[in-house]
Amino acid sequence: MHLTEIIALMIAGAAAGVINSLAGGGTLVTFPVLLLFGIPPIIANATSTVALFLGTTGSIFGYRQHLPVIKPWLSRFLPVSLVGGLIGSILLTRTSNDVFSKLVPFLILFATLVFLAQGALRRFVRLSENPAPATHQKNVVRAVVFQFFVAIYGGYFGAGIGILMLASLGFIGLTNIYEMNALKTTLGSLLNLVAAIWFVWAGLIDWPRALTMTLGAMGGYYIGAHYSQQISQRAVRMIITGIGFTISTVTFYQQFCR
Repeated sequence: MHLTEIIALMIAGAAAGVINSLAGGGTLVTFPVLLLFGIPPIIANATSTVALFLGTTGSIFGYRQHLPVIKPWLSRFLPVSLVGGLIGSILLTRTSNDVFSKLVPFLILFATLVFLAQGALRRFVRLSENPAPATHQKNVVRAVVFQFFVAIYGGYFGAGIGILMLASLGFIGLTNIYEMNALKTTLGSLLNLVAAIWFVWAGLIDWPRALTMTLGAMGGYYIGAHYSQQISQRAVRMIITGIGFTISTVTFYQQFCR
């Protein structure tokens, strides 16, 4: 790798770490940067997953004071997250680069729209705050089922899963954004662990680039988790939304208009 590429990958990893620790959507930075340097789509997706998974240790450490509070929820959400992540990663390895290349514009557009609509999603799920016990139990079941499908998507592509999980957690009455982020980060890290193990076994990882991104991501995750109260989320959302729509437009043109 040239020095320019090393710097670009470290910056992309750091930016993705900050973004993922705040809400989610960091893959919308790392994935297109890897594509920019000529990495095939499936390799780029798997490499991005491994790099951001390794970096989540910084974010989990930053949220460590909230881990005792979210521990009871892990027993409910963790099994479906692991199974879903494995299913999604297997589906990716059963997809050809040609097919995945055609899916990429739609996946990026979907992730960008979810990122853009996160405020509306949170307002929608908070209609169910302080529900009756029977309703609350139904909401937990719905949230667990929803998490299963989010995990499948996360194992397959991953961009936007943090936002989807935050929306889901609102259904069970969680309102503390820092506790929600701690639970989201832990679940996302573990489902990505399953996907990463599968990708490593399948030989899909570009290790030099993955490790370079990891160095940036570890710092970015920690900074985002530790100093999230001092960072303007509005500015981050605007930048990532712009990147998402731009990359989606470019990939649609490359795949269907040339």
